[in-house]
Amino acid sequence: RMTRKYLLVVCLATSLLGLTFWMAVMLNEDCSRPLCSENVQISRTSNEHVMTDATEAKRLTPRANPGGVRYKDGHQLAVLVPYRDRFEELLEFVPHMHKYLDAQRVRHQIWIINQVDHHRFNRAALINVGFLLSKARGCDYVAMHDVDLLPLNPHLSYSYPSRGPFHVAAPELHPRYHYATFVGGILLLTGTHFEKLNGLSNIFWGWGREDDEFYLRMKEAGLKVERPVGITTGQNTFKHIHDSKKRKRDYASYYNQRKVSRTRDYETGLRNVQYEIVKMVNMTISAAPCVIVNVKLACDKTRTPFCDVPS
Repeated sequence: RMTRKYLLVVCLATSLLGLTFWMAVMLNEDCSRPLCSENVQISRTSNEHVMTDATEAKRLTPRANPGGVRYKDGHQLAVLVPYRDRFEELLEFVPHMHKYLDAQRVRHQIWIINQVDHHRFNRAALINVGFLLSKARGCDYVAMHDVDLLPLNPHLSYSYPSRGPFHVAAPELHPRYHYATFVGGILLLTGTHFEKLNGLSNIFWGWGREDDEFYLRMKEAGLKVERPVGITTGQNTFKHIHDSKKRKRDYASYYNQRKVSRTRDYETGLRNVQYEIVKMVNMTISAAPCVIVNVKLACDKTRTPFCDVPS
């Protein structure tokens, strides 16, 4: 009897051990299935897009076109977007431009230069900051690009402008501005030409006239501005998504601003723009990659007391 009980216990123990081993194998198989590996991958990916401080900023590089596009050349475009409080427009701009530039096989990075200080908006200084950052990340030409202007005609070239500045948003095509010396909206320049011009003036606080001063810089440097030819879509060439009722532009002039803004600035530009990088983050909007840079601009109130609205 004792022998039978002993054999029964041994058999039962062996069965339990075999069952435990079988369950362990099955659990290991489950964790090697795609569902488990996807969970791990999602966890890693979610950490790639967290906000980081300025000491880690050099590690953040916008991924240009991760979808396997065959680029037409070795150049890389930085789309520089001076930005403040335009979230709805940003959600439309980034996916649209990513798709548009992919279709032209233009290698690109989209940089949103977001002004987070309490001064009035300074489009030109933000573009100067964006140029310095994007050059460090491998871009050799730039598009100074308004966030509310979307190209619709596929024949508007964003290729490397080797012959000189290329004004995509030509006066006869822009939905709002039509004067002959207008160079705003969307303007392409090589990095060499941008540096030759010392970038844009930093004294333009509020809305407007910085591109008119930049036109004078190009003219004095002997750079001829080229524009699209053969475009037949007229003022339907772009989609202008600015809501003037919701976001009124700051046209006000204070102190001596009217006089200063109508003269050529020989003192400020790319080489002496003063700023602080607060945050940088890589992110995607509807699968389109971009970099958002939070920037605080410095103001010389002796030179430009109109950088703030008088109290």
